[in-house]
Amino acid sequence: MATDSSFDGRTLVGVSNDDAGDVGTETRVRFEQTGDRIHAEDAGSDVVECNLLGTVDGTRWDVRSTRIDATGETALGHSVGEVSGLADGRRSVGDE
Repeated sequence: MATDSSFDGRTLVGVSNDDAGDVGTETRVRFEQTGDRIHAEDAGSDVVECNLLGTVDGTRWDVRSTRIDATGETALGHSVGEVSGLADGRRSVGDE
């Protein structure tokens, strides 16, 4: 299970996104982490299935994603962002 700085076993929920993004408030991203490598699967909003793979160093992540939406369209994504801890133990990722 997750330690304070780990994503392992955590589920992140979409809070906000830019107009071009597919993440919504129904998006749930379930993570596994081994060392600095993270893997996640998500679905929700317009995304039927998505896989993420990347690295995290505790304060910064770099992930790539492949996804398919409800219309059958496929897409690739790349996120580099700041990782921070919230007072209640949750994690926050701010995409650049």
